[in-house]
Amino acid sequence: MWKYVAKRFLLMFPTLFGVAVFIFFLMRIVPGDIVELRFSGESSYASKENLAAERTRFGLDKPLWQQFATWMWGLVRFDLGTSMWTGAPILEEIRLRVALSLQLAIMATTVGVLLALPLGIAAALRQDTWVDYLARIVSIAGIATPSFWLGILMILTLLVVFHWLPPMVYTPFWVNPWQNFLQLIWPALAVGYRLSAVVTRMTRSAMLEVLREDYIRTARAKGLVETLILKRHALKNAMLPVLTVTGIEFAFLMGGLVVTEQVFNLNGLGLLFVQAVTRRDYTMTQALVLLVATVFIVVNFIMDLAYGWLDPRIRYR
Repeated sequence: MWKYVAKRFLLMFPTLFGVAVFIFFLMRIVPGDIVELRFSGESSYASKENLAAERTRFGLDKPLWQQFATWMWGLVRFDLGTSMWTGAPILEEIRLRVALSLQLAIMATTVGVLLALPLGIAAALRQDTWVDYLARIVSIAGIATPSFWLGILMILTLLVVFHWLPPMVYTPFWVNPWQNFLQLIWPALAVGYRLSAVVTRMTRSAMLEVLREDYIRTARAKGLVETLILKRHALKNAMLPVLTVTGIEFAFLMGGLVVTEQVFNLNGLGLLFVQAVTRRDYTMTQALVLLVATVFIVVNFIMDLAYGWLDPRIRYR
């Protein structure tokens, strides 16, 4: 088992290096001079001295290989550079927002899984009954309903019916847990419902496929209790594709909730991403893309470990 874990862990580093190389050169083949583009948004004229000073400030006057070496050395020291927009260290800008996005992603994933697993399992066990049809309706509605639109409906319902609005100013969990919960539970429900729809359909399909396998029929022929068959044989083997979908959705939530964050007045990584692109913040965009890619790589590593735990045949291969 430890050999399998070490192998998967070491594979993360060449993947991260490849992603860093791809991001670095992709940002530099974008047409136009990034410094001239930034100044063009402020005024119609910029002197050559100002342009040269700006390039020197961010190291863009150096050869490409030297820029890459400087950036990679900064990554090794956990130094992502300085933001062109705010002038503050990028790591500090991200640190202010990553706790919010991470907590929201965890809460939304928890809500989605708690809704999806019972619905998906019940739909598979009661195939073509009213339970199955109800689970299908709930899942299709979740896929068809944008999470930000559902969030707007939640806010309007709370305001019109209960004459109450959730807090609109972010409070960290360690400052006031209850105030933090009151603010984030609503976007977590809105996003978690959409996630649950995807996971419900995957759980139902995986369970139906596993329940038709020969070893399930053999277990039933031996007289094993149905609950034991479901827990020990069917559910564990059906969890592999479900785990894959859940992990990908969780990684997406870390930086893909731009509109939902705006609806609930949350200043998370998704909003920061849009602001960096809008303000032509070259260095911030580069760092955020690498951060999102790193989240996906780490989530894939955790899923690899979970695969090895659910199915021992994987780690022995």
